[in-house]
Amino acid sequence: MGLVILCVFVLTAGSSPARQPSRQAQWVSGPSWTLPETSVPRTLFGVTINTGTGAMPAFRVGAVRLWDSGTRWAEIQPERGTFDWAVLDRHVDGAEKAGLPVLFVMGGTPAWASPAGPLSPYPDGTRAAPPDDLNDWDAFLRAVAKRYAGRIQAYELWVLGNDRRFYAGSMETLVEMTRRAGRIIRAADPEATLVCPGMGQLWTAEGRRMFQRFTALGGYGHCDVAGIKLHQRTPSDPPESMLELVSTVDRAFHRAGIHPRLWNTGTTYAIRLQGPLDETRARNHAVRFFLTGLYARNLNLERMYFYNWGGTKIPIVLQAVGGVPTGAALAVEQLQRWLVHARSRSCGHGTAINLPENVWQCEVSVAKPGDHHEAAIRWTVGGTAETTAGPRVRAVRRLDGTTETVRPGDVITITEEPILIESRF
Repeated sequence: MGLVILCVFVLTAGSSPARQPSRQAQWVSGPSWTLPETSVPRTLFGVTINTGTGAMPAFRVGAVRLWDSGTRWAEIQPERGTFDWAVLDRHVDGAEKAGLPVLFVMGGTPAWASPAGPLSPYPDGTRAAPPDDLNDWDAFLRAVAKRYAGRIQAYELWVLGNDRRFYAGSMETLVEMTRRAGRIIRAADPEATLVCPGMGQLWTAEGRRMFQRFTALGGYGHCDVAGIKLHQRTPSDPPESMLELVSTVDRAFHRAGIHPRLWNTGTTYAIRLQGPLDETRARNHAVRFFLTGLYARNLNLERMYFYNWGGTKIPIVLQAVGGVPTGAALAVEQLQRWLVHARSRSCGHGTAINLPENVWQCEVSVAKPGDHHEAAIRWTVGGTAETTAGPRVRAVRRLDGTTETVRPGDVITITEEPILIESRF
């Protein structure tokens, strides 16, 4: 998939040792990487809140993003000079009680700020155009940043900057809006993280062209993080296919000479039109969505916001508002338990790491009170494969919470459901 890696040979838990790398590590293109160990951040596991209730998930997550949550610009400021903070207050209060950092998303221009602007996909008259007078944009930014300084951790400066259904202005104007937002929000809250306007439609030539235009105009110089919209072409495609988009973005940044941090802040709007996955595939794909984020650590990807939490008209449902977590949500929670004390060190797949071609793996070191060990999370992108337990393997853990003792030389069957293979130091 064109991923850039540090070294093509890694030592995998539960398989025969690979050849050791040469004294000088070589940068080549291939399906694996090793990097210095880094803690797996809790915030890797984000969700987009899709309700205006202020309720938070009833299963473990690490961060929340607000969109389709009653918090569009037009909903907060229905008239010039008039603000309705009730819904956003509920969200921020709920997130604070749950100990979750908030990513607030800008977007949805009020009709009064762009009377002749094209309509957005929303039925309330929200405009896709930027405001006719950017001073209205400035005033909204000041009001939000002043009210929530120290309480909202991060701001995504437009929901979809390269999708004309959500932003119909020029890239020059979007860069100027980004510049103004950076100046205003940083003045009110120097600790806030600024996420550049989300860039989606990356499977299309037009979406890539607009993203590259924003890049060429220097837009990423005004924020701390690049927001990109990772998704499969269809929900039934393997989540790992999203890595093609990460590589596309990385190449564009490399050509521009920049290397920003990346947050995956969404999906495609067409997700609402696609049918649900069966329970088994929904569970496996939800877990592998976040593993794909861990796999892309070598390309600066830090967070994955799953779309969405609270809604039910989507291919994978984690939890309906007022309901209980689904099997997919509980599996995502189990993945987080595996990684809560983990430090990531390598990921790879196939023959490059001495595994069958369809097997993917991420390796970690785990250090918790009374137990230090190595582990590998392993799965396939389709079908099954058999691997042999290495000399230090001691157990296999599954997403349903069960554990199986394993001895060296035992056959371990790998399926599309990720498993955790523990090894002694």
